[in-house]
Amino acid sequence: MTSSSNFTLLTKRESLRETVAHALRAAIISGEMEPGVVYSAPALSARFGVSATPVREAMLDLVREGMVTSVPNKGFRVTEVSEADLDHITELRLLIEPPTIRRVVPLVPRGDLPRLRRMADEIVDFAERKDLVRYTEADRLFHLELLGYSGNPRLVETISRLRSGTRLLGLAALAETGELRESAEEHLVLMDLIRDGDERGAFALMNRHIGHVRGKWAGAHEEALAGGGAEGAGAP
Repeated sequence: MTSSSNFTLLTKRESLRETVAHALRAAIISGEMEPGVVYSAPALSARFGVSATPVREAMLDLVREGMVTSVPNKGFRVTEVSEADLDHITELRLLIEPPTIRRVVPLVPRGDLPRLRRMADEIVDFAERKDLVRYTEADRLFHLELLGYSGNPRLVETISRLRSGTRLLGLAALAETGELRESAEEHLVLMDLIRDGDERGAFALMNRHIGHVRGKWAGAHEEALAGGGAEGAGAP
């Protein structure tokens, strides 16, 4: 972990263990905590500004999720994810998320639009600030919130688990070039499409957006992935 890490001090809006776990997941996914590197609970607790106990508890949660492995007397090693695993995760997300977003467009209450737009604005704000941990967590919350309108908690949990297995090691470089902001602004475009009731447009945008996750953000050929996902999901 470098001195330029975007870790921030945590608040007690939820249990400290859960808060630390969310931040750790975001740090792992964004690449701030590097695959293969061993991190000690005391070092992480100093970074978070909390005691080592909730960090250890949160790390044990991540061990059960397969995001880290325990290294006796040393700490926790971030699990490496293969290129094939990332391809498989992206394939599943493309099969599930675009058609679900298309389905929920007419289900989102008009009264919820301002709150959802604020969530999308936060994603753009964190991209501008190059705060990769908060960006990753805000992005996760926004997507899961939208999927929640499907009324299918198992679907939401499935996508949450898939996202936990993703590694976005290209985020820092994209933040430096300004491309991360461009990707972040897709959330605002999505909100416009939802507001206008454009189901087809929302479907197409979600395909492109997930393609970025595996393409620009992690190094694969996003156009091919997005095209395959649209075809497999039955694009109109």
